Order: sequence, then C-alpha cells, then structure tokens
Amino acid sequence: MLIGREGEIVIDLKNVTKTYFSSNGDVTAVDQVNLQINKGEIFGIIGYSGAGKSTLIRLLNGLEKPTSGTVEVNGIRIDEIKGEGLRKARQEISMIFQHFNLLWSRTVRENIAFPLEIAGVEKKERMKRVDELIKLVGLEGRENAYPSQLSGGQKQRVGIARALANNPKVLLCDEATSALDPQTTDSILDLLVDINEKLGLTIVLITHEMHVIRKICHRVAVMENGKIVEAGEVLNVFRNPKQPITKRFVQQVTEPEETKETIEHLLYQYESGEIVKLTFIGDSAEQPIITKLMKEFEITINILQGKISQTKNGAYGTLFIHLDGEKERINQAITFLREHQVQVEVIANA
Repeated sequence: MLIGREGEIVIDLKNVTKTYFSSNGDVTAVDQVNLQINKGEIFGIIGYSGAGKSTLIRLLNGLEKPTSGTVEVNGIRIDEIKGEGLRKARQEISMIFQHFNLLWSRTVRENIAFPLEIAGVEKKERMKRVDELIKLVGLEGRENAYPSQLSGGQKQRVGIARALANNPKVLLCDEATSALDPQTTDSILDLLVDINEKLGLTIVLITHEMHVIRKICHRVAVMENGKIVEAGEVLNVFRNPKQPITKRFVQQVTEPEETKETIEHLLYQYESGEIVKLTFIGDSAEQPIITKLMKEFEITINILQGKISQTKNGAYGTLFIHLDGEKERINQAITFLREHQVQVEVIANA
C-alpha cells in the first residue's frame, strides 16, 4: 500500500520490513510498509501496543535499521548512512518522547541549550537561540527552573524547545502526550500546530489516541501487526473507516462509552420506533437538520447522544436518535436525511 498525496516528499519509505531475530523465534515489527509524508504536514501513525508504530518511527532517524527496504528522509538514505553522516542527518530529524528525557541536573535554559553545545554553537548565538525557543514554547519566567519544579506540560514544552534547537526539518513525536492529562494534552497539541504553521515543520506523531489524530493531523496511517492497514486524510478516515481496528479508533472520538448503555436502556423503555445513528460530514455537520426533520414529519425525536468534532479537513459529527411514529413517516424521514448528505445507520428496532 503506497500512501502519499501531492506535494514535496520529505519522508519516503519503500517496502520497509524490520525483523528481530532470536533463538525464541523471529518477530516482524514492521512488515512491507510503503509510506510518503510531505513537507509541512502533520502526519499521524496510530495503533495499539505492539502494532509496530514505535519501531517505524525509530527507522526514520536511524535508531533502527530496516531488515529490507529503503528509508529516505530529507533526500538522504537513512538506512545506508552511519557514523558522522548519520549524526549530521539527525540534526535535521528531532524527536520528543512520552517521558520527556530531560537532564534533571540542568535548568530549563541549560536543557534547551544542550544540543547546541554538542553542535559546537558559540555561547552568544546559543543563548540567543535559547531565548527564542523559550518564547516560542511559552516558558517565559521558568528559564532557571529545574525539571523537578515543572509540571508535566512544562516538561514537554522544554522537550519540544530542545528538539527545535538545531532548526530541524522533521519532528518525530513518540507518544508525546500519553503521560499528560487531557487539558495539558490539548495545550501541547495546540503548540505543535502553532510550530507547524510558524516554522513549516513536518511533524510525524505516533499515538494510540484518536483524539490526538482528530485534533491536529492532516493525514493518518493505521497500523496493525506491523502493517499499514488503512490510511488517508483524517476526515475521510472518519467518514468511512474500512478496517475493524480503524472503526474502533474512530469510535473513541465519535461514540461516548455510555452510548451503548443508553441504547440498551431505550430498547427496554420503548416498544416502537427505530434507533438511528446519523453521521454528518463537512457542511452538513453545521446545518439544523434535526429542526428541519421535526418540521417536515409528524414523528417524535429523542436525542440520545451526540458530538461534533473538528478535524484539520472539516467537521465530523455523530448523533444517536430514537425515531417514533408511523413506520411510513419514519422511512420518509430517513430518506430525507440521506438526501441531505447525512449518513444514516439503523442501529436497532425498538
């Protein structure tokens, strides 16, 4: 499966496989992956634990070498180079991690300056760059604090600033928000979007949370058992998930946990009617469809659960409703919805 779209290609993986060999049996972590990521986009790789996504992202900066296939980043064959060539290439491929990986004996300023020291940047220029980064990530006033004095979100901001020190072209994010609470996660995601837009930085992030993909990614690849099983623009994946694993991820965002419980309760409560799942895409998510429905047809509408989410490509909404009334009227209402670009799925007959 070749995944890509029009634009300048920054990352190009062709037939990439990574197998770990051992006396206990061989394990293929990445299996025949073809992937193209374009300059300036935020690309998400989602999968459950063991899917191969962490191995895949480590292949991009040469921390792992493929067993077969080619890995090209910024026009350089990462799978071929080593030594000084690899170290130089890595200056343009930075990475942030779930657990921050800060130097605990160094202040915020010193942590951010560390990669510049290694690169041999002279002190005056180094401090100027550090001040720019502190402002960019919103850490003014915390320059002299130590990691133990920072919140989780602040630590990750230090990690992001440090990753940007050498002006990389690609930023890899390895479960960068998994250790954070929901509110802090959103603030870090907003920061990544801001950095992407201001710097034109290409961002590749791996996660097991569809909320992260929904909020900031332009495109997404779904991994399972080392393979990319589905990929595309985020809104299209939300609109029409094909694989069972993709459907489960989409449900993380579109269907609250209590939805099933509410539907089951309603089945006992009502003796007639139908429970229907409505899916709204793009402009239809912002139209007063339910109001129109109630005016046009003599049926009772009971709203069970609903949510509208914004993706980088547009709005996506789901609504669970119970329709009650004459069977013919209900069928007419469902036809009306479909005519107005609303996807309709009859969940159960009450």
